Amino acid sequence: MMHDDIDALVKCFIVDAAKGVRNERVQEVVVRLTGDLFKAIEDLDLQPGEIWKGLEYLAQAGATREIGLLAAGLGLERFIDIRSDEAEARAGLTGGTPRTIEGPLYVAGAPESVGFARLDDESEPEAAEALFIQGTVYGADGRPLPNAKVEVWHANTRGNYSHFDKTQSPFNLRRSILTDDSGRYSLRSIMPVGYGCPPEGTTQQLLNLLGRHGQRPAHIHFFVSAASHRKLTTQINIDGDRYLWDDFAFASREGLVPAIRRVDAPEELARRGVTTPFASIDFDFRLYGETAGAPPAEVERERASA
Repeated sequence: MMHDDIDALVKCFIVDAAKGVRNERVQEVVVRLTGDLFKAIEDLDLQPGEIWKGLEYLAQAGATREIGLLAAGLGLERFIDIRSDEAEARAGLTGGTPRTIEGPLYVAGAPESVGFARLDDESEPEAAEALFIQGTVYGADGRPLPNAKVEVWHANTRGNYSHFDKTQSPFNLRRSILTDDSGRYSLRSIMPVGYGCPPEGTTQQLLNLLGRHGQRPAHIHFFVSAASHRKLTTQINIDGDRYLWDDFAFASREGLVPAIRRVDAPEELARRGVTTPFASIDFDFRLYGETAGAPPAEVERERASA
């Protein structure tokens, strides 16, 4: 079947068959995606069994709630970010902290504090290296932003996230920090490790067929928001990780791999209230102001809450 014939067929199925009130945007999207799918079936000579296996795979990915992992592993989430970067550049926005993917593991409702927060619940004292992160949130005018919200979440020493890992306490390694009068934030946590897709899960099944691993480097997620500014979704990666530049989710970016300072001076240990050497990271955030013509910075998607 020729592509023009497929276009006519899709129009017959979706447009001409419509008898009631329709959502024109939804119809436009469905016509395009259905047409592209039918053309791929024709061009690749997909057999009925292959088509149904694909549908069954998507149903299973949805049932096991791995759609977020699949979107990351196929580069879809990174592609969305690339388009947003291009749109911001067209609107004249450059020089801010790079965005990168949110991933599927955010949980709304984390405890909120001003200036400082401790993220870990002290359940891993022997296995975990203490980690301190501190910095300033800067606004569009280059000045520090008081009362900006820094939401942070990351995995534990086994690569697992609270809420999804029921062995952890609620909101372990999750907090919201409002910057102080100087636009500063600081936190104490533990050094995270990377994680991999569930080895028997739908995402890893597909990655195996594509000859790809499903590993992520150690990283820490952030949402940063402030009045009259565009919300930033980003994460920093832990330097030295084996998968730093080989992330299955394509989220590693220049500018998001800060230096790690290992601290063992007795006076610094005493000042931080620890008895063993710790890791320290300085990281500032630079936000864009709300700008006409720029795409929405707040992404509407289903997220967990507790």
